[in-house]
Amino acid sequence: MPILTLTTDIGQRDFLVGAIKGQFVNLVPTLNICDITHYLSQTNFPLAAYTCNNAFRYYPPGSFHLVIINLFEASSRNMLVAKHNAQYIICPDNGILTMITGDKPKEIVAIDLSKHQTLLEITQHIAWSVSAVLETGKLASAGAPVTQIEEKYPLRATIGPDWMEGQILFIDNFENVVINITREEFNEQRKGRSFKIVFKRNETIDTISENYASVPEAEKLAWFNSAGYLEIALRNGNMAGLFGLQGFTEQMQRTNSHSGNKLFYQTVRIFFE
Repeated sequence: MPILTLTTDIGQRDFLVGAIKGQFVNLVPTLNICDITHYLSQTNFPLAAYTCNNAFRYYPPGSFHLVIINLFEASSRNMLVAKHNAQYIICPDNGILTMITGDKPKEIVAIDLSKHQTLLEITQHIAWSVSAVLETGKLASAGAPVTQIEEKYPLRATIGPDWMEGQILFIDNFENVVINITREEFNEQRKGRSFKIVFKRNETIDTISENYASVPEAEKLAWFNSAGYLEIALRNGNMAGLFGLQGFTEQMQRTNSHSGNKLFYQTVRIFFE
């Protein structure tokens, strides 16, 4: 049974998500459609990439992943279809593809949307393209080969000889704070040394815990979450709210912190000794 995932910024307050699903199953009745989220921020591409990358990896080869984010703000009216890790990613040509994949996929085709004005006109065309790939088994059935695309890449931690600095990637529903530092990056820089994680108000954490139950009630902790990213939290508490930590979305809403194409993030530093 073929699989299509949906990841969008359009919400679920109206008929659109249901209509899109109807377009796909009308063409491919056996299609299994899975929702990842419909509440992406239009401007927070790093969080969108984090969400997509860490969800897509659990789907089988041959799965299709439709990502709709900031669709009508893109300078290009193409939708890209790329083959990556034996799966297909369908998304606007606005930089989100390379944010998700971390590099430019070798196999990419473009779906021309210049004659389609509404969201449902666009998704209907995408549904036809997915159906064509399923029928032929060939990516070329979806659109025309393309080599020039918009490229953007994920935020990376800044590294020094005895420190590293990461950005707050996002804050989850429990107000746990996820940092864009992976377990592999941390261990490579640590080299077995002791460390201190320093954040707002000079608060520190000097131990990596196995899980939330590793510390007493209301105690600070740091651990690597199921996606392998550094996370700081309070056991049964609200880390972000208590310490005034903000992710990208909250900062943009409250301070409108734009400077050209530069986005502002709160940072967390780790010092090694």
